[in-house]
Amino acid sequence: MNLALLFEEDFVTTDRAVLSGRRLTHLHEVLKVSEGDLIPVGRVNGDIGTGRVVSLTDARADIVVDLAAPPPPPLPLTLFLAMPRPKMFRRVLQTCATLGVKDIWLINSYKVEKSFWQTPWLSEDNLRENMTLGLEQARDTIMPEVHVRKLFKPFVEDELPALLRDKRALVAHPGTATPCPMHLDLPTALCVGPEGGFTPYEVGKLEEAGCESVHLGPRILRVETAVPVLVSRLFDACR
Repeated sequence: MNLALLFEEDFVTTDRAVLSGRRLTHLHEVLKVSEGDLIPVGRVNGDIGTGRVVSLTDARADIVVDLAAPPPPPLPLTLFLAMPRPKMFRRVLQTCATLGVKDIWLINSYKVEKSFWQTPWLSEDNLRENMTLGLEQARDTIMPEVHVRKLFKPFVEDELPALLRDKRALVAHPGTATPCPMHLDLPTALCVGPEGGFTPYEVGKLEEAGCESVHLGPRILRVETAVPVLVSRLFDACR
């Protein structure tokens, strides 16, 4: 935890907040703070700064916050991600939040098992928890938005073209002729398939919607590896 992310419910006054649970445990066991120490904090969707510990017990930490600096800039990226298997999903979501991806669309694909959509990690509380972990790692505060679309064809035909408008639209697909571009500095949309990739039909539908198929070379990567590799290639190691 490189920054304690503060939510509205943590504040007892405009400049005073209370930490408990996981964050309190981190203060005690990892940072080993004492009363009077400063810790890095940030307000969700707001500024970052420091919190001075004014009271510390086994049950809570009271801090006075001073927030004066903006969070790091977001990536100009909209990510369309075929729903990963649950074991992988948490890591991918945390990675996206750490890298600065703020617009995430979870979509269906032929190779996405129906059971993946039943995972408890898609609940609002679990989404927030994992994105919070990613933001705290990166010292960021801007919470990503996650959209869920469980039907591939209606989404690609009815919604995707408008979402791709005014963006460089790409679909990562092994075996295509065009290498993934580098050093982009413009709004970009990236589609990443499931383990085994999108089917040829799905790639065709994505191309009809406005995507260009690109590759990362001859190696086939797992989704949890492909996502950070693609993002860092597109945006100069995430700025």
